[in-house]
Amino acid sequence: MLRWTITFIIIAIIAAVLGFGGIAGAAAGIAKIIFFIFLVLFVLSLLKGIVKK
Repeated sequence: MLRWTITFIIIAIIAAVLGFGGIAGAAAGIAKIIFFIFLVLFVLSLLKGIVKK
């Protein structure tokens, strides 16, 4: 999932440099959502690992 976040951030940067503000904003928004989903899943997997021990 982190790879998707980095991909969308790169797309947003390239779109912003080329002047496509709408596409850059949308890609940045998608990257933010995917990053927060990644964080939630990461914390849940850490808690699951702690509980199993």
